[in-house]
Amino acid sequence: MAYKTILVHVDQSRHATMRIKIAAEIAIAENAHLIGAAMTGISRFVYQDSMMDFTGTIVAAHIDSFYERANQALAAFDAIAKKMGVLSYEKRLVDDEPEGGLSLQTRYCDLVVVSQSDPDQSSPGVIADLPEYVMLNCARPVLIIPYAGQFDLVGNNALVAWDGSMEATRAVTNAIPLLKRAKNVTVALFNPPALSDMHGAQPGADVALYLARHDIKIEVLQQHTELDVGDALLSLAADMRSDLMVMGGYGHTRFREVLLGSVTKTMLKTMTVPVLMSH
Repeated sequence: MAYKTILVHVDQSRHATMRIKIAAEIAIAENAHLIGAAMTGISRFVYQDSMMDFTGTIVAAHIDSFYERANQALAAFDAIAKKMGVLSYEKRLVDDEPEGGLSLQTRYCDLVVVSQSDPDQSSPGVIADLPEYVMLNCARPVLIIPYAGQFDLVGNNALVAWDGSMEATRAVTNAIPLLKRAKNVTVALFNPPALSDMHGAQPGADVALYLARHDIKIEVLQQHTELDVGDALLSLAADMRSDLMVMGGYGHTRFREVLLGSVTKTMLKTMTVPVLMSH
């Protein structure tokens, strides 16, 4: 099991460089193909209407500026990938809105890398809930990089949030390439019930055995807390100096509204380490 195609969201935000470098490092380690995707911000449905002609209009000037921004972002991606020595990579200009375009592109990759939404910086055409929208719609693992902090290493000291759910199971399975390279992997269970079909007789033992068969050495940690589990996870990550968290992403979309589980919502809002989520 390995990542062979990695997709990274490319734009002109101040966080783009870090997420591109992290995606490039993973691509190099996995000998994977790296795709830098920049969305123009123009809905693909506009182009599907052949009756619309913007030539010579004010709209045409705006469209040209969208293309210019996207191409400038892709040029920066190209420079980073080349400098870091990524062996196989490509720039991809996508005529679509960021959320829809990125979600479609991720269906043909093994991992997608995006940044946490930064409340202090808005990027043209990018919605505030881009990470959660992509996580809920792409059917692929999403590595979300916090907007605050510097992350030179990702995945050396990993923390897995385990509750036995389908989402957590997908996240653990999708994170195996990263976990195999980690020096330390801790599986954390918060307030596990005494008897549970999801955990078995000894909570954490089954997932530990599963990962051990992938040559991943882990430590299982059970904790009881009165805190919100999301806050407890962040506190544990700080105590353990984790540089990667792996967890299920809970929620669903209804029209344009994104509805999230409480732990997922807490993590997306206040994450302090990169988080790999799977829905």
